[in-house]
Amino acid sequence: MIPDGIILLDKKKGITSMASDNFIKKLAGTRKAGHSGTLDPFATGLLPVFTGNALKVMRYTDDYDKAYECTAVFGAATSTMDPEGEITGQYHLTGSDDEYIKIRSAFEELSEITSQVPPSFSAKKIDGRKAYEFARQGVDVKMNPHPVRIYSLVIGGMRYDAGRIYVDLTVECSKGTYIRSLCDDAGKITGFHAHAGALRRTKSGPFDIRNAHTEEELIEMTSRGDLSYVIPRSEALSHLPRVELDEKQFNDVRLGRKISSSGFETLEEGVRAAAWKGDDLTAVLYRDGDIMRIERMLFVGQ
Repeated sequence: MIPDGIILLDKKKGITSMASDNFIKKLAGTRKAGHSGTLDPFATGLLPVFTGNALKVMRYTDDYDKAYECTAVFGAATSTMDPEGEITGQYHLTGSDDEYIKIRSAFEELSEITSQVPPSFSAKKIDGRKAYEFARQGVDVKMNPHPVRIYSLVIGGMRYDAGRIYVDLTVECSKGTYIRSLCDDAGKITGFHAHAGALRRTKSGPFDIRNAHTEEELIEMTSRGDLSYVIPRSEALSHLPRVELDEKQFNDVRLGRKISSSGFETLEEGVRAAAWKGDDLTAVLYRDGDIMRIERMLFVGQ
């Protein structure tokens, strides 16, 4: 029996994030599983999948910062900004120093952006539907810019081959940053055309690819009864302040009652906190004047 929790999957290339959920459902023998932070089919890497009652905390991962490794391909732009789209523009590069300088300059400029327009081929919701559903139907929809932040953009290497330049990048960024768009924008700035040729997520909030497992590894570990890969759901809340409840507060909260904010004055108004009673994760609370309100009940014990 696999306990509810978080499973860090090292997603393989060529499958959807939804297909990864289905794999975990079958592995864990549950109908309830969902991922945090969709990865495109061509992308690989860290995909946190939540099962059972761990799904109750998944909403608190929405603001996680991310980190990626990417190979940008200069010399061809595509409709989807990745290898799966149709080529929409090409430029034959020569591998000159001037081309390398222009590419570096473009990424330096892009490291300072504060907003970004999501790609039309993305999972961004528009009127309840994903943007790529409109794009596949040839429907042109307006995509509004949203705030993003690039904490670090480092070029690890550049190489020339057959009229194209391949650029290896590591990017640390805020939620909602599309690495495909960075590559496409760099192609536009230089005039060389570009797309993301490969993409791998390495970090998501507190989670790291070093602790993730491939499907094959998870199957093998499960077959020998090693369930050490299941992470407690509380790890997803490690970025929230932790508050301890006494016996009366615990009983009131688990029964859905508001409690006094006395003793919790160090919490800023409206800031969420993970409330514990010993080893029991009880709820997510927030301070509202003289009371602590329950935003999410998490207690599952009796």
